[in-house]
Amino acid sequence: EEVEKLQVLADNAAGVLEDFHQGFEFVIASMLQSPHFLYMVEVGEPDDSGRRYTDWEMATRLSYLLWNTTPDTDLLEAAEAGELTQDSSLADEVARMLDDPRAQDGVSSFFNDFLGLGHLADLSKDTQVFPYWTSDVGEAAREETLQGISHLVFEQDGDYRNLFTTRRTFLNRRLATLYQVPAPSLDGFSETMLSKEGGRRGLLGQLSFLALNSHSVSTSVTRRGLFIREVLLCETIPPPPAGVDTSIPEPSATAQTMRERVEKHLEDPTCASCHTLTDLIGLGLENFDGIGMWRDTESDVRIDPSGELDGTSFADAWDLSKAVSQNSNLTSCLTESLFRYAQGRSISAGESDTVDWHDEGFEQSGYRLLFLLRDLAMSPTFRRMGELTP
Repeated sequence: EEVEKLQVLADNAAGVLEDFHQGFEFVIASMLQSPHFLYMVEVGEPDDSGRRYTDWEMATRLSYLLWNTTPDTDLLEAAEAGELTQDSSLADEVARMLDDPRAQDGVSSFFNDFLGLGHLADLSKDTQVFPYWTSDVGEAAREETLQGISHLVFEQDGDYRNLFTTRRTFLNRRLATLYQVPAPSLDGFSETMLSKEGGRRGLLGQLSFLALNSHSVSTSVTRRGLFIREVLLCETIPPPPAGVDTSIPEPSATAQTMRERVEKHLEDPTCASCHTLTDLIGLGLENFDGIGMWRDTESDVRIDPSGELDGTSFADAWDLSKAVSQNSNLTSCLTESLFRYAQGRSISAGESDTVDWHDEGFEQSGYRLLFLLRDLAMSPTFRRMGELTP
């Protein structure tokens, strides 16, 4: 029916313009402007207990969630056969898709969005302050993080919390120089194990996180702490009151280091209410400068990276990574974030029990991301329209 309408348009336009090719331009223009091309339109179909997504809609939902691309031939054939609205055949198709190499693209797409890694492509730093920074560092940092996640998820089928404590990472020669470790290979990215003596491990020790959450000329304890609170732990930090100066005082004779400047900043109770939640975490990462390179001192004063996260004391960035990995909000935050990503919208009030149900399953699986993806793809909420409980 759609093809017939486009054929009529092509014939009419070609007749008026007296040119087949110009007439066909109107067909292409019509396709590109169609809401069905611009949006993922989902209307569903009725069933015994309400309304569900159609087999064709499920094919699209599955392919973009698990592969971040359009459905393949097998998925379309399954939709045509009516198999994507049936439990057993849907489970088989989800298993096939997660075993496919394209699932790595799907997981990378989620974490690229979740961690804000797309901003690394055009991240700039003042090369007068950071002479080791070059235009290719941001993309290399993104690749390091995504390769590490892919290895954890697909090679190890491992515990999500290990992302914050692992010493395994993937470096090229440029990143190895910044990390001050031997390059694992002459070309491209290769696996390497970081030493404990280097003080760097897990996501919080990676340049992607450290450089992205810093200023162009300095570190930022606020940005780093805020990222941990809001992105990794799903906490809400309220915006500052209007007209309040939120900037940390500049270095002075009495406040040379970032810790001293933060302490001075926290003397203002208006600032302390929020900055206590973020800056005291960020101070634990001050051994890493604004592009993520290690340093022992600031203004010739030895850096004190100790602090506390929700009652857990840490001595340095190494301990902070462990504290974050053991924080009770970390895994539930990932469940919430992946639920939003799968649904393509925010979580409504009536869906909190559903999210909790998925989180319980995630916990029982040993916090394995492949289990959570499979669980979400098979859940009633992903397959049916409207708010549902499992």
